[in-house]
Amino acid sequence: MATVLYRLYRNHLIENHMKLVPFQTQANASPLRILLSLEKQVEAFKKFADDESHPYHKSSKVVLESVKNSPELIEGIEDLNQLHKYEEEIKILSAPLFPEPLQLNEIKAMVIPFKYTAFLFTQRFQNIINNAGPDFQLGFNGHDENKLYFFACSIILMKYYKKPINLSRPIYMDIPDQKTGMVRHYRAMFNVDFMDISRTNKASELTDEEIDELLLRGEDLEFWKSKFPIDSYILKGFSLMNLYDATNDVILSRIRSIFLRNDENVYQEFQENLANLMGIKDLQVGYSLYDTKTEKSLGGFFNQGSKSVILDINEKIDYQKMFCEGVNSCVMEKSEIFAISDVDQYGRLSGENLFFKKLKQKGIRSLVLVPLKLHNGYLQLIELASIRKNELNPLNASKLEDIIPFVKIASERYFEESQNVLESTIQENYTSIHPAVKWRFIEAATGYNSQKSEGIENPVLDDIIFKNVYPLYAQSDIKGSSTARNTAIQTDLGLQLSLVIETFQKIMEVQDYPIYQNLIYRVQDYLDNVSKGLKAGDEINILEFLKGEIYPVFEHLKTVNSDFEVAIEAYMSKVDPQLHVIYQERKSYEDSVTILNDKLAAYLDKKQDEAQKMFPHYFERYKTDGVEFNMYIGASLVKDETFNVMYLHNLRLWQLETMCKLEQIAFDLVEELPYPLRVASLVLIHSNPLAIRFSMEQKQFDVDGAYNARYEIIKKRIDKSHIKGTTERLTQPGKIAIVYSQNKDAYEYLNYIKYLQSENLVRKVEMLDLEDLQGVSGLKAIRIEVLYKPKKSKASKNGNSLKRKRNEEIKKKEIAIV
Repeated sequence: MATVLYRLYRNHLIENHMKLVPFQTQANASPLRILLSLEKQVEAFKKFADDESHPYHKSSKVVLESVKNSPELIEGIEDLNQLHKYEEEIKILSAPLFPEPLQLNEIKAMVIPFKYTAFLFTQRFQNIINNAGPDFQLGFNGHDENKLYFFACSIILMKYYKKPINLSRPIYMDIPDQKTGMVRHYRAMFNVDFMDISRTNKASELTDEEIDELLLRGEDLEFWKSKFPIDSYILKGFSLMNLYDATNDVILSRIRSIFLRNDENVYQEFQENLANLMGIKDLQVGYSLYDTKTEKSLGGFFNQGSKSVILDINEKIDYQKMFCEGVNSCVMEKSEIFAISDVDQYGRLSGENLFFKKLKQKGIRSLVLVPLKLHNGYLQLIELASIRKNELNPLNASKLEDIIPFVKIASERYFEESQNVLESTIQENYTSIHPAVKWRFIEAATGYNSQKSEGIENPVLDDIIFKNVYPLYAQSDIKGSSTARNTAIQTDLGLQLSLVIETFQKIMEVQDYPIYQNLIYRVQDYLDNVSKGLKAGDEINILEFLKGEIYPVFEHLKTVNSDFEVAIEAYMSKVDPQLHVIYQERKSYEDSVTILNDKLAAYLDKKQDEAQKMFPHYFERYKTDGVEFNMYIGASLVKDETFNVMYLHNLRLWQLETMCKLEQIAFDLVEELPYPLRVASLVLIHSNPLAIRFSMEQKQFDVDGAYNARYEIIKKRIDKSHIKGTTERLTQPGKIAIVYSQNKDAYEYLNYIKYLQSENLVRKVEMLDLEDLQGVSGLKAIRIEVLYKPKKSKASKNGNSLKRKRNEEIKKKEIAIV
């Protein structure tokens, strides 16, 4: 029996000739002198031989008999060139480490430690090396000579000094496979149980304190070399190296690292790693983006150089019509991985739908779709395609589940960055854009950035034009704002000049100089002119006079007499310290304008948000002396909505009703404003659709074309128009003027007015003809009287008294303005 076992060992092992295979990774210097020894194996066989009850008792005796004439295998062999002399003995002693049933399963080799040379392999390991090609050489990833020296020192600490050193840092090998054209990644594990380490006189015994210091100075190689000189320890034995295929783990780690970057190589490297993961050298990888709210594709994106393998560049398509019910349900709704292992069979089952035709056209025979749900209803598809059927299938598609979490994070980041680039392009070229039409600017910016990424030298932005849109214009203008502003300035200047005269009169009570009389005369002359009314340049002339001739005298007189100083300081306390003018009435007026504008604009913005929900439209508002706003509505302004003229009529009624509410707000504010202000409102009807174009120079929309320019002319001149045959202005406080040119518009708005009358918002209606404007004739107007609702008040009798007093002040100011 023993002889039979021995022969089995011998016959099995001698079939594979022992061969020294040095690694590419080599250490020129080491603290270890290496002696290859199989003493541990000999001791194991002696133990079996001494135990008569052991099943290998007799065979072990035969093995020991065969190696008794080779003491070098115990003492150790330093010259590896002599190793071939002991080939048969080495194979027999190592046979238990390489069992026959595991020859095609384990990836194992006997290794001479720190000489990085293997000399005996399992059949599977040998097959892997053979498939790697004649020029391949084993080697570790990322291990240089310094790291190998530290590694040898760590083994000494662990084996000789019995320190619990953690050597768990993964060691990897990359081995190509010529049959598949792919690179496999293996993790190496070393068994160091078959070696012993002893110290020579080149090194002193280390104390615990010295070992602690070594660990503290873990990066100081020279310090470590001083404690572990070259060849200062002897390692006798061998090591077993086991490899396991860690390709998927390595690829997942690399993909994770790839997505930490954002450069032009990301797409290519991701595709290469996916090809390795799937084991398909010519794997095609593509990307496409879809909006699940509109059920439309948005074109491929991922990073620079990425594209779809299904859709053409910038192709927009309804995915509900392209995909079959199964793909729509599984991928687009449930976000599950979907595999088609045989495209031809899919075509037969789907009735050769559009998706099948696209795949067939591009030569795709098997496919995997990986959906990633992003923010705001967007869905990113990663497309994996092969030109061979069954190469992609539900079984290998399951590998992709591990990459989804960090690919999704990267996709969301790239999507946000692409959105930021679009926003930046829009801000740079268009400034801020109304949300209703932003989609068109995004399309233009996307095309512009695509041109840049494709290397086009002078990329061109699309013209932004919306055709066949209906304009709506309205304004609530502060009535008599110019007159009110001038009156406020006139009042302030009159008060300031009077205070100057009063100050000089107090000074003359103490010191009556002729020059003071002269200055009073000149100030009085300015005051008389101001009382008659302000002319262009009066304000500037008066301020220059005060600054150049009055204030220098005041500054001097303050140093002459303390009474003078008191009188002058009393004057200066009533003057704005920065502007050196009295700023009372003007401040009241400007504060009133600001309050009124803010109230009107806030209400208008709030109502506009509600109007957008009815149907999207373009809206822009301006604050001047009052508020004015433009609106445009039409089919070309919306991307995924269906326009109907009903929405135009709805917006016109909304506009007219909103003007009534703005009038009420302005009316309610009159009693609260520091300065009494009223508004006069106007609506302009233009029944024919027109085109608007975004002006790159002015960064706003203008009507497009000479014919449509008439509309802009009317807008600018209409509020100054008069009723035909009279000097009466069309716009009046308490009334809303609706300007039109076609009778059908009048009939439409009279219906709206009847409705507003039923809601107690308006009452009296006037039908008016207007005087011709420069370049414009034939305009008419409907003027309606606003029915103001009394403001609710909880004022007491005392409050009512204050209110009457306030009303008297308002009336005086209104008379002054008129």
